[in-house]
Amino acid sequence: MSTIPPEIIIKIKKYCDYQERCHKEVRNKLYEMGCKTETIGQIIVHLIDAGYLNEERFAKAFAGGKFRTKKWGRLKIRQELKFREITEYCIKKAMNEIDENEYLSVLKELVLKKKIRKNDFYQKQKTIKWLMSKGYEIELIKKAIELNQK
Repeated sequence: MSTIPPEIIIKIKKYCDYQERCHKEVRNKLYEMGCKTETIGQIIVHLIDAGYLNEERFAKAFAGGKFRTKKWGRLKIRQELKFREITEYCIKKAMNEIDENEYLSVLKELVLKKKIRKNDFYQKQKTIKWLMSKGYEIELIKKAIELNQK
């Protein structure tokens, strides 16, 4: 750690303090700061040891945040975590953070928001597409729409 400029360590710790970060985000930030590949590995190990970087903690915070604020479904959350190179173990832990009853409740709320008329096939298809783009499972979407139309 002695060859790494202290100002880089200070800046990257502030970057990690601001919000939970994954290894990929930190690696990219360090590249932007002009660090070399071997130095980046050392810094990441240091950040993990010091508790600044924890992929499981990041995955849980990311999944919970995207579900509660943006009302994303599990499929989209899982896809985004994979894009950020999070391990399957951490992704499973993050998915467990989403309560099944709350998940179904949010899906029903989103369906109600669209006010689908009983025999409006076009509106129903449009709603299904929208909910799929938010990452909800097609089976759950269809059930929620059926329940809404009874």
